[in-house]
Amino acid sequence: MNYTGSQFPEAETLTKEIAETVFFKDVTEGLSARPKFLPSKYFYDQAGDALFQEIMRSPEYYPSDCEMEIFTEQCGALARAIICGGDDFDLIELGAGDASKTSFLLKCLISQGITFTYKPIDISGNMVHYLNSTLPVTIPGIQMEGLNGDYLDMLKKAACGSSKRKVLFFLGSSIGNMNIGGATEFCRAIRTTLSFGDMLLIGADLRKNPHTILAAYNDQEGITKSFNLNLLNRINRELGADFDIRNFDHFPTYDPLSGACRSFLVCLKTHPVRLVHQVIYF
Repeated sequence: MNYTGSQFPEAETLTKEIAETVFFKDVTEGLSARPKFLPSKYFYDQAGDALFQEIMRSPEYYPSDCEMEIFTEQCGALARAIICGGDDFDLIELGAGDASKTSFLLKCLISQGITFTYKPIDISGNMVHYLNSTLPVTIPGIQMEGLNGDYLDMLKKAACGSSKRKVLFFLGSSIGNMNIGGATEFCRAIRTTLSFGDMLLIGADLRKNPHTILAAYNDQEGITKSFNLNLLNRINRELGADFDIRNFDHFPTYDPLSGACRSFLVCLKTHPVRLVHQVIYF
């Protein structure tokens, strides 16, 4: 694959707002690289959020069932561990999504009269808006502040804005998809925001049959495929590109040695894609 930054007369129509967005800069940087890449955080627009919720409900996606079992059957034990000395705290969740699992714990803490503030962090503004509007209705009495943005940036903001003890959740198994160096750097960055008495709960998947894990990221109904291809649709919608997603396929892999799942968008034919005033060759 190769790349050229050929200019078009339409370059003048590129609005300053689009050109200065982080999304535009990240996409052009990633697609100009060799090999090409796209940051996974951009999967989560409104359409991507809906598709991801479908993935979590698919029969192959076992992590959701496992976490739901933990939060329904061990909710009391989790609450006791978090309450600890009984002082007020901020419950900060990285990648909260729709908080379908965490809500069991939130309700348990509220029922016991525990004073805390829930601060869900998510890269999807759509999900943060959903949580801000629905949780006060479904969990009366909850104090919350949803934060939209990158995990570490929003974590620093949440930490700086309060002197309360922090209880930090990083659920799912995202840590397992980082390489050792990346996971170490991520944990060190988190550590800089924590103080004595703060808590951190990280979810990690166990090694198991590789076929079971791979199936969770390659469901038979093709929801995960649609989720990944939606990133190209989002680039079309928001950045004026002309990706034809029929020219791309979804290819997931799982490495039993590292324990990491990876997804690729594979180009099926050589063709150009126009991204506003640039042409990228696939």
